[in-house]
Amino acid sequence: MSEHRRRPSGRSAPPGASSGIPSGSDGVPDGGRAAARRAARAQGGRTRRAAGTRRTDARRTDARRTDARRSGRRRLIDYPRAGRRGVRRWLPSWKLVSGTFLLFVGGLVGLFGYAYATTTIPGANPSTQAQSNTYYWSDGSVMATQGSTNRQNVDLAQVPKLVQWDFLAAENATFYSDPGVDTQGMLRAVYHMATGGEVQSGSTITQQFVKNTYLNQDQSVGRKLREIMISLKIGGQMSKQEILQGYLNTCYYGRDAYGIEAAARTYYHVHAVQLNVSQGAFIAATVNEPSLLMHADTDPQAKAQAKARWTYVLDRMAKIHQITDAQEQHYLAAGFPTPKPYTPSAGMSGQTGYLTQTAAKYVEAHTSLTDQQLERGGYQIYTTFDKKRVNALSASVTAMEHRHLDPKHRSADKNVQVGAASIDPSSGAIVALYGGAGWNKGHWTDNADATGVPVGSTFKPFDLAAALDHGAVLAPGQPASPITPASKFDGDDGITIKNQQGQELPDPNDPTGLLHQRNDVSTKWGYITLRKAMEESVNTPYVQLGEYVGYDNVESEALKAGLLRTSLQYDTPGFYIGTSTPSAIRMADAYATFDDGGIQHEPYSVTKVVADGRQLSGFAKPKGTTAMPSSTADTVTDVLQDVVKHGTGTHAQALGRPVAGKTGTTDDYKSAWFIGYTPQLTTAVSMFKEDPKKAGLQSMQGVGGYAKVFGADMPTEVWTGYMTAALRGQPVQQFPPAPQLGQGTDEYGAPSPTPSATAPRSTPTATPTAPAPRNHTTAPCHRHRRHCVSASPTDTTGTTAGGLLGGTTGGTTSPSPTTGSPTPAFTRGGP
Repeated sequence: MSEHRRRPSGRSAPPGASSGIPSGSDGVPDGGRAAARRAARAQGGRTRRAAGTRRTDARRTDARRTDARRSGRRRLIDYPRAGRRGVRRWLPSWKLVSGTFLLFVGGLVGLFGYAYATTTIPGANPSTQAQSNTYYWSDGSVMATQGSTNRQNVDLAQVPKLVQWDFLAAENATFYSDPGVDTQGMLRAVYHMATGGEVQSGSTITQQFVKNTYLNQDQSVGRKLREIMISLKIGGQMSKQEILQGYLNTCYYGRDAYGIEAAARTYYHVHAVQLNVSQGAFIAATVNEPSLLMHADTDPQAKAQAKARWTYVLDRMAKIHQITDAQEQHYLAAGFPTPKPYTPSAGMSGQTGYLTQTAAKYVEAHTSLTDQQLERGGYQIYTTFDKKRVNALSASVTAMEHRHLDPKHRSADKNVQVGAASIDPSSGAIVALYGGAGWNKGHWTDNADATGVPVGSTFKPFDLAAALDHGAVLAPGQPASPITPASKFDGDDGITIKNQQGQELPDPNDPTGLLHQRNDVSTKWGYITLRKAMEESVNTPYVQLGEYVGYDNVESEALKAGLLRTSLQYDTPGFYIGTSTPSAIRMADAYATFDDGGIQHEPYSVTKVVADGRQLSGFAKPKGTTAMPSSTADTVTDVLQDVVKHGTGTHAQALGRPVAGKTGTTDDYKSAWFIGYTPQLTTAVSMFKEDPKKAGLQSMQGVGGYAKVFGADMPTEVWTGYMTAALRGQPVQQFPPAPQLGQGTDEYGAPSPTPSATAPRSTPTATPTAPAPRNHTTAPCHRHRRHCVSASPTDTTGTTAGGLLGGTTGGTTSPSPTTGSPTPAFTRGGP
C-alpha cells in the first residue's frame, strides 16, 4: 500500500483533543482500526443514553407543569400551591396576595358605596326644637316648666366672623376644607384624652350638627356610622355656611340656653352680633362641659376650668392665624371675661330651682340620660315634693330670719345660711327641702344636699346604736361587754381617752403629749349614764364609748343607717362627736332609720318619668332594708325623746307631740343642727355661716344677738315652726315603748350601780300633747309599728321667740338674744 494512504485524515480531531480512545503516535488508536470502531460505538451509546435521560426529565417537568395548569383550572384559589413542596407550598404567591387585597378594598368600596347610596337625610329631629321639662308636685299639679322658650335662632351673618372662628378653632379648624368627617381629628381627640391633654371633640362641626339636628345622643356604633354617612352626604345638599349656622343654633351652652343668641344673652346680656372674640371664646368653651362652666361666675372650680379652656381657644385662634400673636396677648392681658350673674326663668325662683335640681340629679343617677339630654326637654318628671310642706319650710326659715337676723345693722348676721330636709320615714320620700335664699337671688348651692357642714353631736346616736349592737371592749383582751343607756362613763372635762388596748391616745398639740377630751364647760359630771350624757350632750362619755366600741363598728352603723362613706371623717376621736359632714338630706334619712324601727330607706325624689308618651324604668320606690334590730332603733328613739323632755332639745316641746331629737353644735360655733322626728316625719335643719370671699366656715358667735349659737336655738325654732305646719291636721302618734334590754356594763372605775339606776325602762313617759278638740271622739289606730290616737292637736300658730326660747334647758339658763347674757352649760359639739 502506498504511503500516502496512511496519512491522517483531514477530518481527524485536532491535536490535544480528547476522544476517549487511546491512540499511538501516529493518531491511530492503539489496537488498530477495529478497536477504534468499537470505542466510537461505545461513546455514541453513552451520548445517546445521556440525551435520552435529558428528554425524559424534560417530559416529566412538562408533565408537572401541565398538572399544575390543570390543577389551577380546577381550583378558584391556588392555595396551598399545587406543584410546590415544603414551605413553598404554603407561601401564597404575589398574585394571590395582591388579588386578595384588591378584592378586600373593592368590597369595602362597594359596601361604602351601597351605604352611601342608601343613606337618606332624615327630617330634623323634633327634640332640637324648643321644648320644656315639666316637673310635678307629689299631688300631680305642675311645679315648674323648664327650657320652653330659651332659644332664638339667628342667621350666620348675625354672628361676628371671628366669633365663628372661635368655635371652629375650638372644635374643627379644617371645617371649610374637610368632607364633613375628620378621621385624623377623631384619632387625635382620643390621643389627647388618653394622655391627659386638652379635652377635644372627636367629631367635626358637621357631625355635631347632624347629631344635634337629625339623630339622638345614643353612644352606639350604629348611631355613629349613621352620623358619618349623613355628614358625608349632607355636604351635597347644604353649604358650609348653612351647616355652621345650624350648628351654632342647636348647641346647648348651659344655663338653659340653646343657640348662640340665647347663650350671648344669658352669659353677657348682649345679642350674638355684639359678642367680641374673648366672649366668643368662652361661649365656645361651654359646649364641651355646659353643666360645669355655666357656674364660672360663682364657682371657683368652674371658673378655673373655664379660664383654662378659654385660654386654649385663644391659643388655637393664633395657631390657625385668625388672630395675631399680639392680639392673643392683648386678650389674655385683658383678663378672663367673667359671665354675668345668671338670671333664671321665673319658674326657677325661690325653692323651685333646688327642687328641680335635686330631681334632675336623681333622674340622671337612675337612667343613662346626661344633663345635656335632660336639658333638651321633653320629659315629664313626677316628684315626691309636697307643695304645702315646701312652702311651710321656707316660711319657717323666713320667719326665724325676720325675728333674729338683721344683716344691715349687725355684721355678724351677714352670710348666715340655712339648709333643711324633711323625709317620710316609712318610705324615704323627700317631702320638702330648703336649699337657700333661691336661685333668683344668686344662691346656686343647694344647702339641703351639700356636704361640708360638720354635724356635731347629732352624730352621737350612731355611737349609741353601735354600742347596743356590738358591745364595748372595756378592758384589754376581754370580750365586748353589753352596753345600755344606763351604762355609766366618765363625763368630766379633760379626761384622757383610751383605746381597746388600754393605751391612752396621743395628742402632739397637748403639752403632756396625750389627748385630753374637752367638754364645752368644766362641769364635774363624774360617772354619768349614756342617757344623761345624750340629754346634756356631754362629749367625753361618747368619745370614750366610741373608742371602746371601735371605729369600724361605729362607721358601719352610720353607713347602714344611710350616711355615705364619702362624707365620713377619718379615724380620729372627733369622729364620734360629729366631725363628719353629711348633707341635711342624708342626716334626715339616717334618723328616719331610727324612726322606722331600724328599716333604712334610700332617700328618693322622683316617682315617675315620662318621655314621648313612654314611662322610663328605674323609678320604682326603693325597698327598705334592715339596718339594725328594732330594739336598737327603738332604744335610741327612747333616749332621744328624753333629750327633748329633759335635755338640750326642750324647745322642740312646743310642737305639742311626741318628739325624739338631738341638737348639735361644733367648735367655735361654726355650725348648729337640730334633727328631730315624730312617727310620721323626720326633719333635719342646719345653720352655718359662709363668706364667699373666704375659705371655710366662719364662727356664728354674735349671730342673732346670741353670744353663742347652739342647735337648741334658731335651728330648733325653724324645725318646730315647720313641723307644726307640716303635721297640722295629722293624728298624734306615739312611739313604740322602749324594749327590755337587761343589765348593762359600766366603764371601769364607775361606782357600783344602784338597782334603780340599772332597772330597764319599760314604758316611756309620754310627751305632753295638746288636748283633743271638744266633742271629738278618740279611738286607737295603728300604722306600721306605731300607735296613735285619732285626735288632732290644737294647731299652734304664730310661734314667737319668747315661746321657743323662754324657760330653762337641762337645769341651765337658756341663752337670750342679747350679747353678754347668761349662757347654758352646753357642751362643745353638743347643744
